[in-house]
Amino acid sequence: MRQLSILLAVLIYAECNSQENLPNIILLIGDGTGLTQISSGMYANNNKTALESFEYIGLSKTHSFDQLITDSAASGTAIASGVKTYNRVIGINPKNIPQKNILEICQEKGYSTALLATSSIVHATPASFYAKVKSRYQYQDIALQLSEHSLDLFIGGGKTHFIKRRDKRNLINEMTEYEFVNNLDQIVNNNSKKMAYFTYMEEPPSRLEGRKPALEDMTSTSIRKMESLGKPFFMMIEGSQIDWAGHDNDMKYLLSEFKEFNRTIARVIEYAKKDRNTLVIVTADHETGGLALSGGSLKKNTVKGVFSMEGHSATMVPVFSYGPNAEIFKGIYENTEIFDKMLMAITK
Repeated sequence: MRQLSILLAVLIYAECNSQENLPNIILLIGDGTGLTQISSGMYANNNKTALESFEYIGLSKTHSFDQLITDSAASGTAIASGVKTYNRVIGINPKNIPQKNILEICQEKGYSTALLATSSIVHATPASFYAKVKSRYQYQDIALQLSEHSLDLFIGGGKTHFIKRRDKRNLINEMTEYEFVNNLDQIVNNNSKKMAYFTYMEEPPSRLEGRKPALEDMTSTSIRKMESLGKPFFMMIEGSQIDWAGHDNDMKYLLSEFKEFNRTIARVIEYAKKDRNTLVIVTADHETGGLALSGGSLKKNTVKGVFSMEGHSATMVPVFSYGPNAEIFKGIYENTEIFDKMLMAITK
């Protein structure tokens, strides 16, 4: 009996010790954010961006399984699960086999997990970290899968997909493990281990239209909540509407969304520098709009852009990394390798 107790104690110690050494991962995805979007936002922001704090830079090839031009579902799946798949498909490979994603793998290792988005929480990119569906537009199916998932925290729009459903179910009422809150303060001042905040009933409005709360505040609050759980954590943060601005060919809209995303990156880097065991990755799923930076003024912090399309382009997108194992993200590689590298970072 005594030997069994000693063995159990050793195993518990080893597990606790291994968790203590595992790095947090904060993955920030600027949807539709290519190098020109970054350059434009930088020049419009006093020629500065929080991305200048990063130690390593790589380039990611964004194509989907059978198309040069990807969509957010296929690219989100590539980043989250490490497989190329068809456009519109989430979490399922070309052989119709559901894939385990990095968030779920982190959960198996004892991580707390969080998803934040300035879109609805069932939109393609956040959904890629919990759902397995043949079409990104199966919003009610995606909402059902989220209700059955074990995320610790999520913040985003799209409440309607949980309560106004064809099957007449109210998923929020069924999610009895969760505390649903109405503001960020309630997240911090609450002892519940699982929490959710629907920011809007439908898709959130743009920052120019007064979207609240700000992504940087959502992020700071969520980090505090993750820390309070006392475990390593994985968090995906999406600046969703940079992409929407690209589709609209709207430079003012794009700059306002990028500046918010940039402030969010600054908050994350500030935390990572203090924590010293947080891997930060900033990338995009693809570029949107075929944007070219055509002019502007450094003195006035203004830029002019020319869009060549309303859809996505096939250009490579940057990958910025900071923190433990950040060096493995340098180079040129397929977007699926972002998953591989995150997995390597937590198993090294």
